[in-house]
Amino acid sequence: MRIQVVERLDAIDGAQWDALDHRGYPFLRHAFLSALERTRCIGEGTGWSPRVLTLQDDRGLAGALPAWLKTHSYGEFVFDFAWAQAYTRHGLRYYPKLIAAAPFTPATGPRCLVRSDLDQPLISRQLIQSLAEYADEQELSSAHVLFPAEADRSLLERDPEWLMRHDCQFHWRNRGYADFEDFLGSFTADKRKKARRERRRVAEAGITFESRRGSEASPEEILTAWQLHRVTFLRRGNEPYLAAETFLEIARTMGESLLFKFAKHGDEIVAVAVFFVGRDTLYGRYWGCTENFHSLHFETCYHQGIEFCIEQRLDRFEPGTQGEHKVSRGFEPTYTYSAHRIAEPRFRSAIADYLQRESEAVERYAAGIAEHVPYRQNLDT
Repeated sequence: MRIQVVERLDAIDGAQWDALDHRGYPFLRHAFLSALERTRCIGEGTGWSPRVLTLQDDRGLAGALPAWLKTHSYGEFVFDFAWAQAYTRHGLRYYPKLIAAAPFTPATGPRCLVRSDLDQPLISRQLIQSLAEYADEQELSSAHVLFPAEADRSLLERDPEWLMRHDCQFHWRNRGYADFEDFLGSFTADKRKKARRERRRVAEAGITFESRRGSEASPEEILTAWQLHRVTFLRRGNEPYLAAETFLEIARTMGESLLFKFAKHGDEIVAVAVFFVGRDTLYGRYWGCTENFHSLHFETCYHQGIEFCIEQRLDRFEPGTQGEHKVSRGFEPTYTYSAHRIAEPRFRSAIADYLQRESEAVERYAAGIAEHVPYRQNLDT
């Protein structure tokens, strides 16, 4: 086995990369990462410099850990700005740091990608150890693994060099619903009534919905979706992470994994939700609108996504970060995780203490939110 650090995604054979076990997670497919690189969302000058760890054997690519040298903390959704500020106050350098993650994607998934004929835990341990060694060789302040799936997380939890952090998102789980009405039948009566009224308001406003996979959408529709999602970012004072060319490239190279839900008022597109479709999970990513119809956001981003999952028999729907308002629509508090290896001993100790207190607060928060899910008490969990 030979470890190599690759600094350009296009230098990696796409077929060998995609032959690794991604477990249906679309955000680490070669086409997705290459689209980010080719449209200059990552790479030189962006603060996201590829440092992809690859493991080669005589058959070619045996494993990989997508890692990035970061000169800021934007686009990660695991917030360590306060850590960076503390380093600065003490005259120390926090950036650059090393992260293993899917860029701009707060969704849990595999981080160690391993060829299916190999020992997955063994190769994953080698990759995680190589990540730590590379951070030490480069004298970086820290290494981070963001939103790892359970298999990778369990390895990190058993390694005392890594500090574990967890947060809370709101996910939907498919319990074998026949249709959306069957799903609403699992609600308490008052919550069911509110959900139906919410959907009715959108229909009474004359809004209809059309679905397009990326491979089906026209360039004009794709650019409309990009413009609408850009408006959402601009309202928050930022440009979007993905360029218009990125949307077009992803639609071209992995169109079946990209889903647009267009809300139309007459012939005009007034809103869109942008999703990615995994093997068993739907991922909500972006949203935008031109007009604020009552309940349009909830219908476009949540109800339409749930309906799609039921129709396609997907197990889960991860609609993104934040949003306690998701709970009344059937989403439940779900833990997400990250792992952090801090080189400086004094900061490691301080951060470990902080993470312990933060963990207790997150657990209290999730437990409190769980009391407000709309489901009947006798629902089979």
